[in-house]
Amino acid sequence: MSDPTARNRLDEEASPYLRQHADNPVHWQPWDDDALDAARDRDIPIFLSVGYSACHWCHVMEEESFEDDAVAEVLNDAFVPVKVDREERPDVDRVYQTACQLVNGSGGWPLSVWLTPDGRPFYVGTYFPRDGRDGMPGFLEICRNMAASWRDPDQRSDIEARADQWTDAVREELGAPDAGAASPDSPDGPTGTAGPDSPGTTHNGADADAALDGAVTAALRSADREHGGFGRGGPKFPQPARVGLLLEAAARSGRDEPLNVAVETLDAMASGGLYDHVGGGFHRYCTDADWTVPHFEKMLYDNAALAETYLDAYRLLDSPRYALAAQETLQFVNRELSHPDGGFYGTLDADSGDGEGSFYVWTPEAVRDAVDDDETAELVCDRFGVTDDGNFEGGTTVLTAQRSTADLADAYGLDKSDVERRLLDARTALFDARATRDRPPRDEKVLAGWNGLMVSAFAAGATTLDPGLADRGADAVAFVREHLWDGDRLSRRFIDGDVAVDGYLEDYAFLGRGAFDLYQATGDVEHLAFAVDLARVVIDAFYDADDATIYSTADDAESLVARPEEPMDQSTPSSLGVATRLLLDLDLFAPDEGFAAAAEAALASHRATVSASPLEHVTLALADARRAAGPFELTLAADDLPDDWRDVLADRYLPGAVVAHRPETDGELDDWLDRLGLDDAPPIWKGRDARDGDPTAYACRNYTCSPPNHDLAEALAWTAEN
Repeated sequence: MSDPTARNRLDEEASPYLRQHADNPVHWQPWDDDALDAARDRDIPIFLSVGYSACHWCHVMEEESFEDDAVAEVLNDAFVPVKVDREERPDVDRVYQTACQLVNGSGGWPLSVWLTPDGRPFYVGTYFPRDGRDGMPGFLEICRNMAASWRDPDQRSDIEARADQWTDAVREELGAPDAGAASPDSPDGPTGTAGPDSPGTTHNGADADAALDGAVTAALRSADREHGGFGRGGPKFPQPARVGLLLEAAARSGRDEPLNVAVETLDAMASGGLYDHVGGGFHRYCTDADWTVPHFEKMLYDNAALAETYLDAYRLLDSPRYALAAQETLQFVNRELSHPDGGFYGTLDADSGDGEGSFYVWTPEAVRDAVDDDETAELVCDRFGVTDDGNFEGGTTVLTAQRSTADLADAYGLDKSDVERRLLDARTALFDARATRDRPPRDEKVLAGWNGLMVSAFAAGATTLDPGLADRGADAVAFVREHLWDGDRLSRRFIDGDVAVDGYLEDYAFLGRGAFDLYQATGDVEHLAFAVDLARVVIDAFYDADDATIYSTADDAESLVARPEEPMDQSTPSSLGVATRLLLDLDLFAPDEGFAAAAEAALASHRATVSASPLEHVTLALADARRAAGPFELTLAADDLPDDWRDVLADRYLPGAVVAHRPETDGELDDWLDRLGLDDAPPIWKGRDARDGDPTAYACRNYTCSPPNHDLAEALAWTAEN
């Protein structure tokens, strides 16, 4: 049998990121049995490089090192070099990213890890220049030193000892929490006879507030009150979970400070360079403290979470600019990240044409060339801060909202409405001019979990902005069901007809959440049934009752040096947090599936960890607050929602509410029960039919319900008063 490591095998892979490296002189291998067996057979270390297609510093490291013949010679002779797309294999990334964070205090991409032949890490970092500079060791020197150390028996012994120590630390960090941390017999225990969500148990807002207090306090403490966002310096990441936490805390408590911090952050992001003022949508993060210069890639998951957050803020504050930011973000996704058959692509690259950001930046001359009218061109430059000196490389400018339309109207002696019209027309001209530039490459993977996040965003848009947006979310669900769901299990990735990688918890949790949110927006029971099907797999394959947790990988997945969990929010929300919240909500519809018991067990197991570092576990803290508060049910018995009901749902900020559509009559409900595989109507539907032949609403908090009401606003008012 030929040696698989004798050549670069990435030309056989579908991942755009892996294929980017298919022409490197490095004999890259995918993470598979052939590569791992070769490392053991040759008794040499593995060099693992993890990145993704839109990663700027991944491109830099490729140009500096992986295209270099001297580097390739060392990697090919002394290591088995393995490339991993972190978007396809979040489990591999999670394990070795944890090692990097434990050893260096931080991580990121590209992730560079040296492993023993059996996968234990012994040296780890992120980006390394080819040759040492600015106190950073050079990649070529590191590789040569590691190769020499591996060949030396004494130094190899030290490497093995370090690998054991680091692996133990990773296993401890990622391992299941102490399942006995919450006694099974206590009210907060996972198996008590009067568990937290058992009927008859008392929940209240104070319990929920207590579950969030630590996270809210930490978020306020970390807030940048000068520039908005969190942290005093750069880089600045959008942190939508933290903003959502503060919005919910403000709504619960009526406190000004959480709301002020949330508003400062939302305004800074929407005004600064993080937002694409020409084409809509948000970039990944900003490199500075004041939100001026972004890292220009656009990720599907960021735009999903931010669109939802701005819609929440719009409903809470009735601020049209927030609705516009969300609307333009959804338009961007639909226009530029859409598969023709309905799914959503993952990423737009940061680099294009002349380099990073060249597609997005402007000069005064470029503005004048795009906008025919000289005065309007000057308005654009003043509005968005376009100057000869610029704020980015080469005297170019990243657009930021520098002056208000009212200020410009005064300065130019124009009506405010005239300024607004001119700027709107000018944006169209800029958009058309920009379309002639070299476009950023697009990673056309369709990932199940990321699609679920965007489905939730379109469902929120359907409720708040335009019911027709639900159709776009439904198209994405249909695409995933056709290509990635076999009726029993979910695959993670589709690209050009190629399906690969078993689904992870995030795929089931995010997609289940998206389908459930789409049911709440439309009343289509098919979406609810799909969410329940996905939740059943979570219980069967990811939940471990003995460890009282829900793992990130299925029980039949590839065995790595540790089986990971994901309690912390990373670039995407905690899959454990999303899963527990989804299970709690779906338990209202399928109470005999054990959904709530599993969620309660996992939340109890991680409660001490969340309390110790709440800001890193916001999604999990919000799920625990949902458990503590008890369910907020809004049952709508209506074949077609009245227009005034739609207006109420569009205008009201109702965090934690479960909108439970059902048919008007019990006879029609029987068909729904058959589709869900239920013998009896669950309490959220039972006895809550339409009265007097008209649509009827029931609003319930903590198992206490309003009288049947034909006026949705009155039903909600009843819950607020009782």
